[in-house]
Amino acid sequence: MKTEEPRPVLLKEYRPPAFLVDAVSLDVSLDPEKTEVRSVLQMRRNPDADGTGPLVLDGEQLTLKEVRVNDERLGENQYQVDDTSLTIADLPDTFTLSTLTTCSPATNTELTGLYQSNGIFCTQCEAEGFRRITYYLDRPDVMAEFRTRIVSPKELAPVLLSNGNCIDEGETEDGRHFAEWHDPFKKPAYLFALVAGDLAMVEDIFRTQSGRDVTLRIFVEPGNEDRCDYAMDALKRSMKWDEEVFGREYDLDIFMIVAVSAFNMGAMENKGLNVFNDKYVLARPDTATDADYAAIESIIAHEYFHNWTGNRITCRDWFQLCLKEGLTVFRDQEFTGDQRSRPVKRIADVRLLRTHQFPEDGGPLAHPVRPDSYIEINNFYTATVYEKGAELVRMIHTLLGAERFRKGMDLYFERHDGEAATVEDFLSSLADGGEEDLASFKRWYAQAGTPEVLIAGKWDASTKTYTLNMSQVTAPTPGQPTKEALPIPIALGLLDGQGREIELHLEGEEAPSGTSRVVTLSKRDQVFRFQNVPEQPVPSLLRGFTAPVKLNANQSERDWTFLMAHDTDPFNRWEAGQKYA
Repeated sequence: MKTEEPRPVLLKEYRPPAFLVDAVSLDVSLDPEKTEVRSVLQMRRNPDADGTGPLVLDGEQLTLKEVRVNDERLGENQYQVDDTSLTIADLPDTFTLSTLTTCSPATNTELTGLYQSNGIFCTQCEAEGFRRITYYLDRPDVMAEFRTRIVSPKELAPVLLSNGNCIDEGETEDGRHFAEWHDPFKKPAYLFALVAGDLAMVEDIFRTQSGRDVTLRIFVEPGNEDRCDYAMDALKRSMKWDEEVFGREYDLDIFMIVAVSAFNMGAMENKGLNVFNDKYVLARPDTATDADYAAIESIIAHEYFHNWTGNRITCRDWFQLCLKEGLTVFRDQEFTGDQRSRPVKRIADVRLLRTHQFPEDGGPLAHPVRPDSYIEINNFYTATVYEKGAELVRMIHTLLGAERFRKGMDLYFERHDGEAATVEDFLSSLADGGEEDLASFKRWYAQAGTPEVLIAGKWDASTKTYTLNMSQVTAPTPGQPTKEALPIPIALGLLDGQGREIELHLEGEEAPSGTSRVVTLSKRDQVFRFQNVPEQPVPSLLRGFTAPVKLNANQSERDWTFLMAHDTDPFNRWEAGQKYA
């Protein structure tokens, strides 16, 4: 009986890997009970780390058959193996490590690593599943080029898929068949994928902005081919939108989606080979609702957008999970807003945030968007990391504006393509590209809890000024009894008695700046005074829900009905209706 408490992993204890992997060659011989994996790793000591210790590779539920270093087979006294690792000492600075292992996909009921379900071999490697396929440095800051050769009896698995481009296929001397895949873009092990089985295929072509033709394939269980049209169309629209809005073009010759009923993670963005539960791909007018179509569009886009925000630029460690997930959720929200109704999408996202994330932020499991410790990383795939993480990116977009945000994102891609990045890298790129000091914004990533913003307005008839007194407070959360003030962007407008927008001239500025603007509440208490306000206005506050906060503005039912009738901001018209109801 185990009695010891598991030791938490701490962000402050991050150290770069002692060894790096430049290239991976896998030879996978499929068998339900005893799949054999030959792994050949081109390795070297990391010059930026303490490289004096032994090599410790992660591995679980594997049977080790052989270890070779530079093609010399090691005796059992030259390495140590236990339930979770393989340790080898006295290695040169550069070397080739080869291991031969077996695993049992058919009995892998945890569905992480390589498993077999409904006759189909499938993988799920995020966050730490690759170690169940072979011994490896199973951490996201170890990025390598992968070649994968899959061998199987044809009747067992007629279709053999992995990451990248297919560079060879054919028959083996013993009558089996094989396919060899090469992914030229370095990636962490969590993005590895292998799918093999009896699958039908739907194919199309997408021409990129540079004129390349990319083959698009959706693989499904036989009989479902007629339910792939909408998913394929959503994929093509996602690819075009990412080119137009973020300047991101797809990089491989082929993009594949596998949609099977047995996949347990919803959807996974493996490089060039996305794997979905088929409920997020299959649709036909007689079997799917409008909500089903919207979900398919959103999730197809989300996983495709990961190709740049998650794959080409990945996370240095799992504490940075929000870097890929929060950013990519923001991107898929923007895509849906452009494809459908932006106000309707914003309302739906805020309802989701308030229903799922606000209670999380206010309960015993409250944690920052970037946690500083964890015991089990799979427990941090939360509404806070995803949905609140997206709201943080949206706030930066609001602060910078679309043009400067795009410049910041372009700089982020330029600086960190092919790297494992951090939240600091992201904020630095946006600050430099957007020419804005975002130093204080890091608090949003480190501080748990939902801020409450209190706003009181007062009109002075003698000076024709309107003053907004704003304050913020965040309640204590587990492990964080005291809270710092956060930079909170608040979009607002003022309406006159006829419901017309009033020009906003903030005290201290030379001229009015339109009828809707953003002010930033960056202190615990702050005053914003507007000049040339001819009459008592009705304020429209937190337009578009520009920050994930709880707003207390002490407005009356009369104010709400007035805003329902006259506010030009669609979100606030809806919000006023909710409060009035």
